[in-house]
Amino acid sequence: MKDKKTLTAPCGVDCFNCQIYEDNLTDDFAEMIHANWGVPKEEIACKGCRQQDGKHFHLPQGSCATLDCVKAKGVEMCCDCDGFPCALLAPVADEAAIRPHNIKVYNLCRIKKVGIERWIEEEAGQIRKKYFTGKFVMGRGQAD
Repeated sequence: MKDKKTLTAPCGVDCFNCQIYEDNLTDDFAEMIHANWGVPKEEIACKGCRQQDGKHFHLPQGSCATLDCVKAKGVEMCCDCDGFPCALLAPVADEAAIRPHNIKVYNLCRIKKVGIERWIEEEAGQIRKKYFTGKFVMGRGQAD
């Protein structure tokens, strides 16, 4: 696997934990994507946001506006920007149960606080797991 720092998208998504990341993609998952969306199997595996310059089949607009913004502002991560957080990172309910995009701001805040190396070592992947399997408790956040 490539360097996990390089495989952390500027928006805070941990590409190295994604199901379509090339080292994680299974034949069954690739077959499901091909069958449901008609994506040619050879185009499904992703090398990560930075490695593919934000261009992949799961970005139907052809590129990633967040990556374009980070590059234009000359910062490494969105949390390094004076405008953080911005509307490009706003959470939405649409597909929140199946996509990890609503954890971006939390990840970026943790990266800013503890550093990307510690976040990768201690937290990346755990937040994603808790996001999909944890229970919400009013006034407490996630329940263990």
